[in-house]
Amino acid sequence: MALVEINFDGIVGPSHNYAGLSLGNLASARNAGHLSQPRKAALEGLDKMRANIGLGLTQGIFLPHPRPHRAWLDQLGTDIKSADPAIAANAMSASAMWAANAATVSPAPDTADGKCHLTVANLRTMPHRSHEWPATLQQLATAFGKSGEFVVHAPIPPAFGDEGAANHMRLAPAHGEPGIEVFVYGVSGGAFPARQHIEASKAIARRHGLDSKRTLFAEQSEKAIAAGAFHNDVVAVANERVLFAHEHAFAEKAGLLAACGLLVPGFEYVEVAEADVPLADAVSSYLFNAQLVTLPSGEMTLIVPAEARETPSVWGWIERHIAGNGTIRRVEVVDVRQ
Repeated sequence: MALVEINFDGIVGPSHNYAGLSLGNLASARNAGHLSQPRKAALEGLDKMRANIGLGLTQGIFLPHPRPHRAWLDQLGTDIKSADPAIAANAMSASAMWAANAATVSPAPDTADGKCHLTVANLRTMPHRSHEWPATLQQLATAFGKSGEFVVHAPIPPAFGDEGAANHMRLAPAHGEPGIEVFVYGVSGGAFPARQHIEASKAIARRHGLDSKRTLFAEQSEKAIAAGAFHNDVVAVANERVLFAHEHAFAEKAGLLAACGLLVPGFEYVEVAEADVPLADAVSSYLFNAQLVTLPSGEMTLIVPAEARETPSVWGWIERHIAGNGTIRRVEVVDVRQ
């Protein structure tokens, strides 16, 4: 049976707002207090999904979660009318729209039982996200739980922080072939918390039945976390045999690249140097916090938000890479500013 990659996006919910709740997320802090436009944001997201379908990609959707989260407020002994403003803001958060934090997924070719395994993320580091997982788990169970080809797991115990696919990459000659899985964890990020614990990553690898010889654990660089790369996908993204990353994404880059080169036939590493794109520009433009996909035509394509085109250093790098016949052959720009 041929395997198909599905790209999931979350629809923005009507309670979407800029409360600045995410410590270490510089974009969140920068936008705190600004007026939000939830309807426009939802429509932008739908347009982006339609564009993906137009490119020949298979598209999945996560629905908004019920907000305010009354059950969570009840556990805190309050309700939305009487809650402290900070608690009320946490209960209203629509951050579940970020599908990269929904779960970690290991496709069937990588697992011992030949099934696709999904572990919903506990997101325990930030209060506004820590109560998302039950609704996400319900949606995953609805989408995949009734098929014998999938196994949907509840979250890792909250003693160990897990933020889902945002800190997980897969490399393989093609999506349907056996690959390696790379779990990226943090140790320290200066003033900002490291959100992905290595213990959580190892537990997920064991749950999913991954081959230890084809499973890598890479430390995210402290410099990247301190610069606002609160998840690895802010500084690195992988697709099939290609790893696309900023120069300062990983603490021990040489060892990671050597292992990838040994385990992945035709492995290619595409690096964006600090001299070309400063880490701050990479973070603010969402250059890596994008989608790197293979179109039905075989073209490796980078789908980036409009901020990438508006950041001179980033857009200049993209234009030079494509003009120079680089590994990434095409770029698509989408407007998801809201």
